[in-house]
Amino acid sequence: MAGWAEFAAAFAVFLLSHAVPARPAVRRRLVSACGERPYLILYSVASVAVLAWLVAAAGRAPFVLLWPYAAWQAWLANLVMPLACLLVACAAGAPNPLSFGGREGGFDPQRPGIVGVARHPLLLAIFLWSGVHALANGNLAHLLLFGSFAGFALLGMRLLDRRKRRILGTAEWTRLAARSSNWPFGALIDGRWHPRSAPAPGRLAAGLLLWLGLLALHPVVLGVSPLPPG
Repeated sequence: MAGWAEFAAAFAVFLLSHAVPARPAVRRRLVSACGERPYLILYSVASVAVLAWLVAAAGRAPFVLLWPYAAWQAWLANLVMPLACLLVACAAGAPNPLSFGGREGGFDPQRPGIVGVARHPLLLAIFLWSGVHALANGNLAHLLLFGSFAGFALLGMRLLDRRKRRILGTAEWTRLAARSSNWPFGALIDGRWHPRSAPAPGRLAAGLLLWLGLLALHPVVLGVSPLPPG
């Protein structure tokens, strides 16, 4: 039970560390106390530390096998993760008033960039990451961990749409979101969006470096190679 207790405690701290600062009144007080940039740096460091604890606690939880491991699961993860890293690289700091993680200004709804691929690219990246990791770790603790992340990512897309529609107003939100969709390439499939250029080389390089960094750190931090056997 000790292993499950640590996992439950880590999960509770993870949820509270994201839910409490997200409340506008709490965030305003924290920002006024230390400044916007220091707050973002401290919050990012704390979030990474709590996430690392949660992942480690899942590894120490009692092992309850739900399905056996197969090599194709690792192959799938290694095919999907570069796409997730590219989404993160293209979305970080890009103009996107419809989601989080992007700049508020400079967004052109006629040329939405990464927002044309998916309205919430960072949440889509989390969903892809958590989905393939849930599949590749067929035990109860990791299914609870990664399955929850996947569910939160999907729910977050819906909640962000609702919140942004309320803040911006239905007419403005509809104008800004006209060439985007929740699901990847949905706007491309139904003809509302056509890419006019490839991702910038710098963002492609950043996505590649992120993926290679995760590959290198995975066995060092977690003790397990993410590469398929053989």
